[in-house]
Amino acid sequence: MTESELIQNLKQQKEAAFTKLVKQYQDQVVNTCFGFVHDAEDARDLAQEVFVEVYHSIRKFREEAGLGTWLYRIAVNKSLDFIRRKNRKKRFGIHMRVGKLDATDQVELAGRVDNPHAQLEEKERFVLLRKAIARLPENQRIAITLQKFEECPSTKIAEIMNTSVAAVESLLYRAKANLYQQLEKRLR
Repeated sequence: MTESELIQNLKQQKEAAFTKLVKQYQDQVVNTCFGFVHDAEDARDLAQEVFVEVYHSIRKFREEAGLGTWLYRIAVNKSLDFIRRKNRKKRFGIHMRVGKLDATDQVELAGRVDNPHAQLEEKERFVLLRKAIARLPENQRIAITLQKFEECPSTKIAEIMNTSVAAVESLLYRAKANLYQQLEKRLR
């Protein structure tokens, strides 16, 4: 089934098309959400919200971008909305679980290191990097997360963010400069 046929079947609310969509994109959507919220359970919940949103709004999809790009855009927006809600609740004294990686995710993302001391240092660096990314301006945070954690090329990031490739390159440059500035003192 081509992407165009899949889209038409989705617009006709065919269950088999939604099943195919979820099977084809679920891992990518969960990983995209995880790149922003840093919590596997929250990422899975957000992914479900993304697919519900697709179900309800597929008829509005204009096919100006690819289906995958549209899904990424929804996943990014849902993740950012989640972070905003979470921050708003935190400001009002409602303590929610701060997005944490569980031990398995930390080890997996830090890479395999045989030396426990080196492994701990790598985890600490990763946590520092995630905190620094969280402090970036929103557009820089989106661009750097999509590039470094989702391995999206600049052209794909531009589509997702609905901007030019030059603007994405500029955002990435500024994000890296900001990260360097934030981390320079801590990683010495």
